[in-house]
Amino acid sequence: MAPLNESQWSFLHLVGRRVVPPLANLDDAGRARFRTIIANALAERPPGVRAQIRAFLTLLRLAPLLRWGRTFSQLPGERQDRFLRWLQDEAPARLRQGFWGLKTLLFMGYYGQAELGASFAYTPSPTGNEYLLA
Repeated sequence: MAPLNESQWSFLHLVGRRVVPPLANLDDAGRARFRTIIANALAERPPGVRAQIRAFLTLLRLAPLLRWGRTFSQLPGERQDRFLRWLQDEAPARLRQGFWGLKTLLFMGYYGQAELGASFAYTPSPTGNEYLLA
């Protein structure tokens, strides 16, 4: 079973563009790498964790209905950002943990793309520990 369905991938990308703005500039190949990195990370997790991610995405999509009467996707960008800041900084601990887990996946999916490293000044050494041995 795929870790996320198409609707969940689309929503994850929408949230991702709020959390990691350069994500919006990815071409088709970059979006495919983003999805592959996250899918591989989720595939390594137990089924229960994958179910929690799917449930959290649903909660994230619907929770703004309680305050603004609109789903996350229907909110203007400023309100989406405000909601995400609340989740990150002020929400109850379980929601904050879920959001930080989601942010970790988003960062991994974007910043884990070796092809993009130079664009954000990340150029690791292929041999790794050479700086530690000097």
